[in-house]
Amino acid sequence: MNNISVDSTQTARNFKPTVNFVVEDMFYFKYIGCTTAAKSLYRQINTSQAWNAMWNGENTAPISHYHTFGPLALYALHQSTGINILTAHSTPRVNVGNIAGTNIINKIYPYIYKKFDHIITISQTCEDEIKELIPDAAVTRIPNGVDRERFKRDKEAGQTFRQKHGIAEDETVVLNVAQLSPRKGIYDFLEIAKQCPHTKFVWVGGFPYGVFSTEFLSVKHALRSAPKNVICTGFVPDVLHAYSAADIFLMPSHAETFGLVILEALSCELPVIARNITEFQEIYGSSISLFSTINEACNAVSDEKGLSVLQSSARGATEPYDIINVAKQTTDLYTKLLESR
Repeated sequence: MNNISVDSTQTARNFKPTVNFVVEDMFYFKYIGCTTAAKSLYRQINTSQAWNAMWNGENTAPISHYHTFGPLALYALHQSTGINILTAHSTPRVNVGNIAGTNIINKIYPYIYKKFDHIITISQTCEDEIKELIPDAAVTRIPNGVDRERFKRDKEAGQTFRQKHGIAEDETVVLNVAQLSPRKGIYDFLEIAKQCPHTKFVWVGGFPYGVFSTEFLSVKHALRSAPKNVICTGFVPDVLHAYSAADIFLMPSHAETFGLVILEALSCELPVIARNITEFQEIYGSSISLFSTINEACNAVSDEKGLSVLQSSARGATEPYDIINVAKQTTDLYTKLLESR
């Protein structure tokens, strides 16, 4: 009897609950922000060994954690037998200027949100929008996280990136990593580049929604007419190379739920200049430089003293968002929801 008791206790100690990550990561969707955030969290949860995480695995898991809600996610939701959690990376507000047919798509959001048992919001602005759509929604705010061990400046990787794209070692590089869309500020990025002709401006990212991207043809035309100091790389296999090649990160996006690329850039010790929007004020505060006009952005790009101050504190600003801490907050929520079921 004693042996049986000891074995049972040991089995209980070794038991790891399972969470199934549901993410539509096919085609170019694997490069968008919500997929990047999900992968980082998934890896860290498995590394911590407190939980077993699956990627698009069995729908019988006690917890299913959704990061997108297209056809694959909705099918998985229908089949799921456990608790269903959604991280609200996307909200109706950030669809505007990003994907065609926004008015129709955004009307579906409240009906989809209601299908989940719990919603993780990643910023106050994101949470406010969710609560406005569904006042009685069960929500918990947990920010996106960054793998600070992975996102470290790599001199060799930066040199390789510069050589590949014909950028001289002594040229100043202003980088953005985003979808090519009006919402992400592509038109302003090109205008700022035009006014700073002696600086290289590099945009990493493409059209994940293809011809369904907002103003697809207009953006294509703008790129064909772009100043000579602009380089659009499309998707790159390892974005760390781009961060490591840059001197400044410029984020002219008009709306975000979080802005994960800013966190990645800061972790790579880049001074960040971003549009003065509520989300960035809330999350990043004084760790970045905020602009409201094209002229303000141009002045910030040329402000060597200000950029130096920002760079010196950039990586330290990411400590509260370390993926280790964010994964712990997330698995604590899983445990709480399981225990209250």
